Amino acid sequence: MIRVINESVNPYFNLALEEYLLKEFDPGDDLFMLWQNSPAIIVGRNQNTWDEINHTFVKENKIAVVRRLTGGGAVYHDLGNLNFTFIARGQKTGHYDFESFARPIVAALRSLGVAAEFAGRNDILVAGKKVSGNAQYRHGDSVLHHGTLLFDTDMNNLVRALHVSQEKLVAKGVASVRSRVTNIKEHLPRPLEMEEFKAALVKALFQTEGGQNVEHHLSESDLARVEELVRTKYGTWEWNYGASPGYGLRKSGRFEWGKLEVLLDIRDGKIAGCKIYGDFFGKEDISGLEECLINLPFQETALRQALDKIDLSAYINGLDRDSLVRLITN
Repeated sequence: MIRVINESVNPYFNLALEEYLLKEFDPGDDLFMLWQNSPAIIVGRNQNTWDEINHTFVKENKIAVVRRLTGGGAVYHDLGNLNFTFIARGQKTGHYDFESFARPIVAALRSLGVAAEFAGRNDILVAGKKVSGNAQYRHGDSVLHHGTLLFDTDMNNLVRALHVSQEKLVAKGVASVRSRVTNIKEHLPRPLEMEEFKAALVKALFQTEGGQNVEHHLSESDLARVEELVRTKYGTWEWNYGASPGYGLRKSGRFEWGKLEVLLDIRDGKIAGCKIYGDFFGKEDISGLEECLINLPFQETALRQALDKIDLSAYINGLDRDSLVRLITN
């Protein structure tokens, strides 16, 4: 496994770098990278950015807002948060396997005296509280898996920067975001600063996984291509926010696999426009499912017949036809 050395704290650059490493950089081995961002909200690929952030607080505090490749929910990053990325090649299975990639991180934390455990859909917990959320994206037979590690994050800013729906809080059975998260630093048996923690984590990780810690420092050509992705994609309003057209019908629901929100423009009894948002995961771009719904009669039987021909799980992992029809028509 090759460890990519990335000292950038620019969130636009770092998200672009992940895409570059996944799609264009292949040194013949799997990759691992630790990285940090200056204050930013990183929005899931399928989310409606406008609904996920506290716009006033974000603007006043000059917090960057960047959309990532992977699904899942919006997260707050600052220099007290450490991010990890695995890129694995030759992954033939089509299902999402969060635990396999989280397992070495859990083992590394435990070797440092932190009683971490993998729990739920994609979280790492310490003392019953979240320290890490994980997400994945597939490209061909390669998988990008990344996650956060709340080490010494400003929890007040985390709470104030994100807009978390009451629905999600109820679903989690807690009264506030702050009651569900904790910093790793509070659970270490001996004090560590961030740089010490990073070094200890890398050492423990490679001891756990075996193999040599081979480093790759980004070349000039690497940097130039990543900066191009920042200019054309990750630094653009179109990618990070996108147009938010008005839709006449808005349906949302929370399922075992995540939140789903469907916005429909209904004209003359047909679906004239469709946008689907949520913190879900899926192999295929959600725009494909949106296009399948355009021009369909807004009628239960017609929707069921059309959806019978579509592999919904390819777009939203865990979604079935009946759940989608009920959500849209009820």
